[in-house]
Amino acid sequence: MSDMKGLKKNWQERTTEAREKANKSISELSAQGKSVNFSSVSKLSGCSKNFLYNDKEIREKIENRRKYEVQKEMNQRAKFDVNTSSKDVIITAKDKRIAKLETENRRLRDEVERLRGKLYEMN
Repeated sequence: MSDMKGLKKNWQERTTEAREKANKSISELSAQGKSVNFSSVSKLSGCSKNFLYNDKEIREKIENRRKYEVQKEMNQRAKFDVNTSSKDVIITAKDKRIAKLETENRRLRDEVERLRGKLYEMN
């Protein structure tokens, strides 16, 4: 019976140690701005993927971090889309301004030509 207690204690110590390694790895990956997923945590911590998937606490941390990263990426894309939209608005406004200036330029050239004709007739 004492062997079972010793095995159980050893198992609990190994589990606690693996949790600490996994938590440390998650923190390090987050601090470095690297992707936090089961593979990267497993590789850095030395814990098996099976352990990471089966440990509820660790699994939730990894999944929450992944959700955060996806949300962050979506926000960056939304900012890019807003920037693209605002650029499109600016380009459209400039195109209208260019068209207006070209029309005015054409009108002024016609007027200059007409005035040159009148000046020629006077001489």
